[in-house]
Amino acid sequence: MKNREENDVFFAIADPTRRAILDMLSSGNLALKDISSNFEITRTAVSKHIKILQDADLIESSKLGRNTVYQISPKPLVEVQEWLQTYSEFWDKKLKDLKNFVENNDF
Repeated sequence: MKNREENDVFFAIADPTRRAILDMLSSGNLALKDISSNFEITRTAVSKHIKILQDADLIESSKLGRNTVYQISPKPLVEVQEWLQTYSEFWDKKLKDLKNFVENNDF
């Protein structure tokens, strides 16, 4: 069974390296060597980041000849989007209230 932290989408996107990997994959499928070449960390370290992203179902892999190719699977990001929507609505309301206050009061 997976550790809850390891398969949690919020945990997976909390790290800037993993977010960068997702950004790269949003442009197209890439092999590990192509992903690794964009970082100053070892290929093993990149593999560990990829494993966390896979555990969170944010990326999938397939074989292409001898290479494993990774592609983004953005569906789990819906959970993040829904969570962020709550805060977006909160701040929209606060800004609207502030605008009304400023427009209706003399200072």
